Amino acid sequence: MDGHSNIAAMMQTIGENAKEAATALAVASTEAKNSALREMAASLRNRKPEIMAENDKDMAAGAEKGLTTAMLDRLKLDEDRIEGVAAGLEAIAGLIDPVGSIESAWDRPNGLQIERVRVPLGVIGVIYESRPNVTADAGGLCLKAGNAAILRGGSESFYSSRAIMSCLSDGLRAANLPEHAIQLVPVTDRAAVGEMLRMTDYIDVIVPRGGKSLIQRVSDESKVPLFKHLEGLCHTYVHEAANPEMALDIVVNAKMRRTGICGAMENLLIDRAIASGQLTNLVNGLVAAGCEVRGDPESCALDSRIIAASAEDWDTEYLDSIVSVKQVDGIDDAISFIRKHGSDHTEAIITDDAATAETFVNNVDSAIVMINASTQFADGGEFGMGAEIGISTGKLHARGPVGVEQLTSMKYIVRGTGQTRP
Repeated sequence: MDGHSNIAAMMQTIGENAKEAATALAVASTEAKNSALREMAASLRNRKPEIMAENDKDMAAGAEKGLTTAMLDRLKLDEDRIEGVAAGLEAIAGLIDPVGSIESAWDRPNGLQIERVRVPLGVIGVIYESRPNVTADAGGLCLKAGNAAILRGGSESFYSSRAIMSCLSDGLRAANLPEHAIQLVPVTDRAAVGEMLRMTDYIDVIVPRGGKSLIQRVSDESKVPLFKHLEGLCHTYVHEAANPEMALDIVVNAKMRRTGICGAMENLLIDRAIASGQLTNLVNGLVAAGCEVRGDPESCALDSRIIAASAEDWDTEYLDSIVSVKQVDGIDDAISFIRKHGSDHTEAIITDDAATAETFVNNVDSAIVMINASTQFADGGEFGMGAEIGISTGKLHARGPVGVEQLTSMKYIVRGTGQTRP
């Protein structure tokens, strides 16, 4: 048997086991699921040294491969980040269980009683890169929503993800839930991804989470329905009625808090009417934080530290300490620019003018639109959803942060007393 056949057979076994586990999870009690999540959190805390030792292997390999500082930051696990992952699992345990909730109910004139009820999706495949915490976030969310999960992490985070997966398995065993409820694909071979994309008999939906090339491949090849998580080409628009101090705080945070996340600002828009008075102050803040600023000719003319932007810069998700600045002629011009260059992920406006803010909200068609807040809040955990698998930029079934509720579907339960249709 050749290597491809081996991987195909391995993935089929994983799929069969996931399907079996999903059947059990669909009727698992809330108490059992919550117990598993809390035991997972406890295991993560107990095994911190082991997890960090495995993460060191990934970090060393990443540095040798020449990963950017931002990518290494996404990969890094320390005690605080592991604690954050554990706390995230506990937060998921604290969420209301959506499974079995009656969304609506009504009676028909013929006496039939109809209910629309939330049910698990079944088996969810998650394909992701770099960030090992996704292993816990995705596994925990799928479990809470009654779904089995097949996780395929990136080669960069192989050892870290495997160590976290071991903690998740500890929790499943402690709660007497199926050990195959969450499975991590144990190889880095890209052929495993190809197999996942064709597993229509076993996987009900796939969530891709990563860079543009990964998303493109999954979108092109998948036979399984997707929750698309496209690149985060996020904009912050500083309107002429913006509070300057607020604008400075938000702009620097939106770009520099963590440059490697999908909610990081990549394009900064500023009204031409205030650029001469406020742009230098914004550049001061960005440069002081270690950011390279690129811009249009007008912005370059205002501040010598701004490097001339190319046409490609407006469409680039840097995931690095780089931002592009563009002057615009008011709200309509800003909206037009975002429509042309955005990825429908997250956009923000900074303004004290309520009417302009509402115009922005109503006319920007992104999954998340913010008023006077950093785009770095584009995160399911920050939305009170415990965690998220990703930000869906599609428009079917789920849009925005994909949390517990978004990992369920509906079925209709019809109760009768012997009715037959005439």
